[in-house]
Amino acid sequence: MARLRDLGISVGQLPPGPLNAITDVAGVRVGSATLIEGDGPLVVGRGPVRTGVTVIVPHDRIGVSPVFAGTHTLNGNGEMTGLEWVRESGQLTTAIAITNTHSVGTVRDALVAADMAERDARGSFWSLPVVAETYDGALNDINGMHVTTDHVHQALADASDGPVSEGNVGGGTGMICHEFKGGTGTASRVVGSWRVGALVQANYGDRERLAIDGVPVGLAIPRSVVPSAWDEEEAVARAGAGSIIVVLATDAPLLPHQLTRLAQRAGLGIARMGGNGGHSSGDIFLAFSTANAGALTSYKAGSEGEPLTLSMLHDGEISALFWGAIESTEEAICNALVAAETMTGRDDITAHALPHDALIDAMTRYGRSPAPR
Repeated sequence: MARLRDLGISVGQLPPGPLNAITDVAGVRVGSATLIEGDGPLVVGRGPVRTGVTVIVPHDRIGVSPVFAGTHTLNGNGEMTGLEWVRESGQLTTAIAITNTHSVGTVRDALVAADMAERDARGSFWSLPVVAETYDGALNDINGMHVTTDHVHQALADASDGPVSEGNVGGGTGMICHEFKGGTGTASRVVGSWRVGALVQANYGDRERLAIDGVPVGLAIPRSVVPSAWDEEEAVARAGAGSIIVVLATDAPLLPHQLTRLAQRAGLGIARMGGNGGHSSGDIFLAFSTANAGALTSYKAGSEGEPLTLSMLHDGEISALFWGAIESTEEAICNALVAAETMTGRDDITAHALPHDALIDAMTRYGRSPAPR
């Protein structure tokens, strides 16, 4: 699996973390389950299948020790469940999952079941899981409902704090980005003493708008050179075109209003890549901080109103973290594009990978000569 920096190309000015991934934020784990089955004409319920699910676990005890969180919607033609409680309480109380549009309900129920398995089901337990989606129906039998509870449990069991699989994996398996094969990507930035990491499920954008580090890559690699999957099945593809989910994690001690502001900056990273939050796009972002998790352990009756002791970064200090969010989002999208491989799905529709040699050539022609590999 190649990444942008493996090609000698980088974006932004801040340094990445050791893994250049959302898992550079201590305690955060990512896992996925990938479903690739069958070829040829679409038979609803049988395939071809090109889909999956990705999970992000903020820390091991998220069910009883929430984290502060904030959210932002750039364009709302999409879904992320549980956001009303995030907005109301400023807290994230569950793992996060990302899948395809028509599997949100199954994945949400599976997260409830996984949470309930660790509790007394007869008690007053409740859960409002955060589950997001983007549309993979151009390549996948999306109406076949192939993602199951077992796949969610597999992704949770797979979750690790190490390197994150990218490209055609998990919820990103069947996604298309800027009319190249898209999918899952991640990156991170070190901002002083803190870290900011992003994970994206990238399924948006027009070819001619794609830019990497300011270089008009989409214009340099037009459809006449690398065809677009949209050209093969316009009615299917454009009916559900668009959407990107961005999850930001940080260890900086930010409160909910600050995390909402951090989440907003993911949109600037998308804009730098050539996205505009179009009418048919679901561009929904969530940011959380692991810093105060211990202080937010579930309320217990009889605590007699004792105040919590929290840490908070001054508002005047968070502009650098905004750049961390912008740059990590931008590079996460780049990593999704570079890692993704050409995929043929339903009805032999093909989403072609971004060709690495053509990308390097375009960057070189515009004065962004890659560093030696």
